[in-house]
Amino acid sequence: MRFLIAILLIPLLIIPAFAQTNSQTLPTEKGTLDVKLSYDKIIPGQQTKLNIDFINPQTKKIQEHIDYRITVSKDGKSVFGPIPLTHTSVGSVKIPVEFVDEGVYSVEFGIEGILFQPIPLEKVSFDVAVGESYVQPTQIPEDKNDNGCLIATAAFGSELSPQVQQLRELRDNTILKTKSGMTFMTTFNQFYYSFSPTVADFEREHLIFKEAVKITLTPMLTSLSILNHVNIDSEQEMLSYGISIVLLNIGMYVGIPIFGILKIYQFKRK
Repeated sequence: MRFLIAILLIPLLIIPAFAQTNSQTLPTEKGTLDVKLSYDKIIPGQQTKLNIDFINPQTKKIQEHIDYRITVSKDGKSVFGPIPLTHTSVGSVKIPVEFVDEGVYSVEFGIEGILFQPIPLEKVSFDVAVGESYVQPTQIPEDKNDNGCLIATAAFGSELSPQVQQLRELRDNTILKTKSGMTFMTTFNQFYYSFSPTVADFEREHLIFKEAVKITLTPMLTSLSILNHVNIDSEQEMLSYGISIVLLNIGMYVGIPIFGILKIYQFKRK
């Protein structure tokens, strides 16, 4: 059921994925916390909201009650902060910062307390590029422990199955060839891997559920095969084909069942 929900949420994920131009997560000096910095496209001279999440590296969840400072500088000169030691009870904050002109800025955090307990200062610094001439294409770091397509692997029995290979090749050879595709995959993976290990384990334990998932995946795999027969050479084409595939899957997984239910309901009323 959650897999079907994932399909329905893809259109909702696409919009923020394409709107947000950068998202980075780095550990503090001693690895006590991970800090995630994300922001929309920066326009020089206008305020940009920096979205900051402090993450527990063990649980991968947002860590509450953090004491921190932040400084934004360019060429060694401060353009924002350092702010006084500040406390966030929820572990997430939004800070408006004006990047005056183009260039590479340094956004530095200093963590000095967790759960009302002081800790030795730990820092982490991000480079933020402002302006088209400074922005580099978004890179997805290589994950040596890539879990791949967990649900499909469990359904078809092997990572070497043609269906799993199809998904992997589509991801690596088509989607990740564009900046927008890379950004979308980063956003989607955060959602997908939050539940896919549980679904995959359930498939291995229950043969009937495994077969049901296999049948459910077949229409989606068929629709995705369309991308193997088109040339995607630009961000606009990636977006256009991506949305078309999403709408096609919504029609198959939602539209057709609803139409069938309505027809049955009308038949019974007669």
